[in-house]
Amino acid sequence: MKVLFLPLQDDYIPYPQIKEVLQRGEPYPQVILPQFGGYWIEDPDVSAAIPNWENGFCDEEDEEGSNSGQFGYRLESNYAIRAYRKNFLGREHLNFYCTASNHGNLVLSLRHEERNDEEHILIFVFVYVCFLQGSQLIVNYDEHELNNTFKFGVIYQKFGQTSEEELFGNNEETPAFTEFLRMLGDCVELQDFKGFRGGLDVSHGQTGSQSVYTVFRGQELMFHISTKLPYTEGDAQQVQRKRHIGNDIVAAVFQEDPTPFVPDMIASNFLHAFILVQVENPGTDDTTYKVSVTAREDVPQFGPPLPSPPIFKKGPEFREFLLTKLINAELACYRSSRFAKLEERTRTELLDNLHNELHKRTQAILGHPLSADEERMENGGHGGILESIKV
Repeated sequence: MKVLFLPLQDDYIPYPQIKEVLQRGEPYPQVILPQFGGYWIEDPDVSAAIPNWENGFCDEEDEEGSNSGQFGYRLESNYAIRAYRKNFLGREHLNFYCTASNHGNLVLSLRHEERNDEEHILIFVFVYVCFLQGSQLIVNYDEHELNNTFKFGVIYQKFGQTSEEELFGNNEETPAFTEFLRMLGDCVELQDFKGFRGGLDVSHGQTGSQSVYTVFRGQELMFHISTKLPYTEGDAQQVQRKRHIGNDIVAAVFQEDPTPFVPDMIASNFLHAFILVQVENPGTDDTTYKVSVTAREDVPQFGPPLPSPPIFKKGPEFREFLLTKLINAELACYRSSRFAKLEERTRTELLDNLHNELHKRTQAILGHPLSADEERMENGGHGGILESIKV
């Protein structure tokens, strides 16, 4: 067993604190690392190893052939999720299942094909599955991670703000911030809203009256806007606002003035990535947005990569870049240690359920009772399809 020794805080050369950076004066970095690290900042001058990733991650366009946007920014996906659909579903193949004491339950799919006069047996992942709808159960298991709904936090940061209390205490929506929100999506009334609500209350108004929502390349996006969530007088922590944004995985931070942001400014077990957007020349035809990206150190890098310099003109290309970056950020965060462990546990439980369902359905087809108290003849049932076959 490998033992990983993590350095103690005393072994680090600490990064400067945000208040020290502010005291030094301009120019201010858009984002700084926490004093003892734990995060990375995307460097637009370095050609990062953006997917294809290991373990089957690839560009969505490579998989589907059509999901690159107007400006070429690609949504990333996990190829393995659709491998059964692509390689087996609708083609002649065999499915098997078994219980292995060392590895737990296994489901195996096998397809025979010939290529260049050579025979190949394709095995993707051992009782034969007789149940005719077994393939649909397998594809449902394989694709349980597929998701077309996302919720993102949007935080307004004023110059010199250094704490989550200050961030969540902002109520003003300046013209520049309003313009940014309009670019993200449509301002919608939450009462009786029928789309993806992202955990917001659409019946009793307990999470505010409005939010920002959009549909982007078939994905429903709901934004938790810090200034639109309920503000509670006398509550320094603004629990109502933090309850939603603190439970998001990715957040965009809008900066109207040059000011540094540090990613551990908001205490949260869920927030893993931040996209910083700093406006320049707001409200004009020359409006531009400077972008920085930071994420926890166990989050793999994600595209689309930042250009150098990371400055975008206001318009549809920047919108496509930003929304694509937000979606890919969340997908990358799922590969961090915290979320990967949760997914592994979920996948194991679903595999056990799949195995048990395939076994139950197959035994029913074969006419084998599952237990002593399930004698079919006592219930007036027949013994399965094989009993009707005469030899």
